[in-house]
Amino acid sequence: MLAKAPAQQRVVVYRRIMRKAKRQGRFGLVKTVLLGSAAGLCFPFAAFAQALPAQEAEAGAQAEVQANQTPTGDPHGSHEFHETEGREIVITGFRRERRDVLSGTSVLTAEELTRELRPTIGETLARQPGVSATSFGPNASRPVLRGFQGERVRVLTDGIGSLDASNTSTDHAVAINPLTAERIEVLRGPSALLFGSAAIGGVVNVIDARIPRRIPQEPAHVEGILTYGSAADERSANATIDVPLAGKFVLHFDGNYSKTDDLEIGGFVLSRPLRAEAAASPDPEIRALADLKDRLPNTAARTFDLAAGAAYISGHNNVGLSVNRYDSLYGVPVRFALEPGAEAEETRIDIKQTRVDGRAEFDLGTGFVESLRLRTGYADYRHDEIEDTGEIGTTFFNDGYEGRLEFLQRNRGGWGGGFGAQYFQRSLDVIGEEKFLPRSKTRQFGLFTVQTFDLGKVRAEAGARYERTVARAAPDVDIGNEATRRSFNAYSGSLGANYALGEDVRFGLNASHAQRAPSAEELFAGGPHAGTQAFEVGDADLAKEKSWGLEATINGSGEGYSFGASAFHSWFDDYIYQQLTGAIEDDLPVFENRQNDARYFGVELEGSLKLAQVGSFAINLDGVADYVRATIEAVGPAPRIPPFRLLGGLEAQSDDVQARLEVERVSTQERLAEFETRTGGYTMVNASVSLKPFEGNASTILLSANNIFDVDARRHASFLKDFAPLAGRDLRITARISF
Repeated sequence: MLAKAPAQQRVVVYRRIMRKAKRQGRFGLVKTVLLGSAAGLCFPFAAFAQALPAQEAEAGAQAEVQANQTPTGDPHGSHEFHETEGREIVITGFRRERRDVLSGTSVLTAEELTRELRPTIGETLARQPGVSATSFGPNASRPVLRGFQGERVRVLTDGIGSLDASNTSTDHAVAINPLTAERIEVLRGPSALLFGSAAIGGVVNVIDARIPRRIPQEPAHVEGILTYGSAADERSANATIDVPLAGKFVLHFDGNYSKTDDLEIGGFVLSRPLRAEAAASPDPEIRALADLKDRLPNTAARTFDLAAGAAYISGHNNVGLSVNRYDSLYGVPVRFALEPGAEAEETRIDIKQTRVDGRAEFDLGTGFVESLRLRTGYADYRHDEIEDTGEIGTTFFNDGYEGRLEFLQRNRGGWGGGFGAQYFQRSLDVIGEEKFLPRSKTRQFGLFTVQTFDLGKVRAEAGARYERTVARAAPDVDIGNEATRRSFNAYSGSLGANYALGEDVRFGLNASHAQRAPSAEELFAGGPHAGTQAFEVGDADLAKEKSWGLEATINGSGEGYSFGASAFHSWFDDYIYQQLTGAIEDDLPVFENRQNDARYFGVELEGSLKLAQVGSFAINLDGVADYVRATIEAVGPAPRIPPFRLLGGLEAQSDDVQARLEVERVSTQERLAEFETRTGGYTMVNASVSLKPFEGNASTILLSANNIFDVDARRHASFLKDFAPLAGRDLRITARISF
């Protein structure tokens, strides 16, 4: 987790790809290429870009940055991410030092990212502060940020949404492969609102290199990842190649393939209360379920992912595009029926997505606006839910577009920032026997700005966002829906500052107001939803969800130590939630979408301390703790809120070897919503050793043992926790190769 070398060895800084020396005289050509790409890629309605652009490093720091460049071929040092002394840089939103971000933030790069890589984004991030996972089996797991999930968390790839159907149900996988990541950044709290009101809980940004950002100095730059994991007999391989052409163009190709068998678990499949219920059944087949253990049935998976990209790069001016094909077939853990005569299905989901992305950046000279970034994405997504008979029961179709256009202001006398526009469109159609939504279309347009002020010891930040959302549903006799149109104007803003308590410590306070338009699923649902085992009923009259929030942060680092803490409190008006009604439809309990006031508060702590220097090894101790408490007024506790969690690690680090032992303790969750069951706590022990066997080469071999004592562990945030525990003992070997 946070085990890190001393500050001068571990900090990360952003560096622009190329310097401005040769930009003049090429602007016209880049502009022509940009406009041609925008016309072809962005379609008639928009041309927009990724999060507020990364600001330039100060001119006085250029020589230092160049002197500290990582070697060519470093899979995490190429492109934009390099090391210099004393800073850790976050680029999601806009470029800032991490200690200046006025909310909880996590960044995974290099060895930490290699160690944490799993087949899903949720499991890859689950050990970060303030982060849990939906854990709907080993193949469909989205991040849970500060207890928020679904429509309140955005998962992005290079600043643009995943453009899939993963937000409609927890059994739908995110169509972003963690194996493609060079860097993953997590923003929790109000800083994420730049990406839309659906990011009220936070943002996960997976940053890859499918649209190249730099010109390799080699004839061809090659990277690869090979992984084997014992718990699911996981075999995966990823290969990437970047080829420079004519000094200004770069071609990119990558492909990966992974295959897993049914997951080994650390005990019984059913939770203890369900085992007792099964054992008491008069039906011998149901009684046999009480003894089911060791493997989680119907959880095998196969995924392949292919992409090609190209970019024109000239100094800070660059334009490029990529095309990606994602194909995954995976099993959904069986929700066993404990009543005689009831059936339990072994459903598999077959996902296919074709995606086109474009990006352009260019320098605008010496005026008020320093640079522009354009980022666009389009995806054609489909998945089939295949029953155990081999027939397709339900199919989801999703066409999505998203784009951002951003302008970075030139920093003048400590005043900087940026502004921009965003467009999003989604057309969702569900057909089949478990259709719970009518055909719907959502369009959203947003304007946003962030302004920063450096006043010496005080650094202030103000942000604002306006968002127009229109949601339409077609008439559908199957679910009793009439043609419906709803429109919303949402206004969000934040104001905050941090203060230097000393040379290495900053205290920050941020106040925010956010408004979120209800999603099409919350407005128009009206049918059986197999993923949640509920008959879901929307409410077309829902109002905007509104919240006020306060967050305090303190961050510091120095010789051999670092620490960070966040405390937050949010007050919601018209909070949207699902209420169990007591009625039964299609043999499923009915849940209605309702609104009430709610409160969320919590804390996140993290720190790292150098204990000793033994020869070439730095001995570091690190830790993470987080807690969230959420209440819906007049109802009770909010559902699926992760309990208190404490994680500590001891690590020995040298230039070529890192050895780590960590212990994670998750408490029992007994604060339950009306329809929830208690989730027992667990203690999990993990260990790893990372080696860099080749001098002057960034290639890494990682050996790890996770859940060493094979404990039965279940996440309270999971809809399926009583039927699908986490992986048991998992021995992994990962080789990351670069040349």
